[in-house]
Amino acid sequence: MNAYSISIKPFGQHAVLIEWPKKVDEGILNDILKFNAHIKQKHLQNHIWETVPAYNSLTLIQKDSAIDFSAIETQVKSWYLNMGEQTLVEKTVWKIPVCYDLDFGIDLEEVSNRLQKSTDEIISLHTQHTYTVYGIGFLPGFMYLGGLPDSLEIPRRASPRLKVAKGAVGLAGKQTGMYPQESPGGWNIIGNCPIPIFNGDKKEPCLVSVGDKIHFHQISRAAYDLHKIEGEVGIYQLEKEGVNA
Repeated sequence: MNAYSISIKPFGQHAVLIEWPKKVDEGILNDILKFNAHIKQKHLQNHIWETVPAYNSLTLIQKDSAIDFSAIETQVKSWYLNMGEQTLVEKTVWKIPVCYDLDFGIDLEEVSNRLQKSTDEIISLHTQHTYTVYGIGFLPGFMYLGGLPDSLEIPRRASPRLKVAKGAVGLAGKQTGMYPQESPGGWNIIGNCPIPIFNGDKKEPCLVSVGDKIHFHQISRAAYDLHKIEGEVGIYQLEKEGVNA
């Protein structure tokens, strides 16, 4: 018996949006990931289907033709009700190096002043926690990470920047995240990761998946410069470990 009430609605001609209760909750995310694994294994094995899990929703995309919504709505309800107990979903905990040098953490002092904490306290709080990847989007490979401690919550910048550096690590509201490429952005930037998380030239361009965990650890400027070279030539391997959920 599944614990959540879901709603199903059309999302254009080629997609269906399945929604769980509207809150950020790891139990809901795990249920979404288990259902996603179930339908990909049992019902949507054809390559014409794509699925996109995020936060409290799962989008089903039919690439080749329009969807018969009435038919797919009935199927999805049946699939969910009859899913039963599912095998635990394999997740990965990624250890991400970040340099919090003020050359990179261009908003770190402002964040420190607004939150009335020293920059060292901000860094310590940011690196003490393990975050959950609730969604990937906005930019290909941009991770929306939940689990930020209340003491680090801070609004987005009032005026977004036209350019935020690739690898920038920032805070916004109840989330932290990392820019996979240079882009405009309004998050408060507190550091930078020298290792690329997204590479569009690879068959699997994004290392990280929704549901994975991220743990940031502080590195020196010298280590940053070394790891950046290692990342560019492809010899740096991010530390990781597998967990079930």
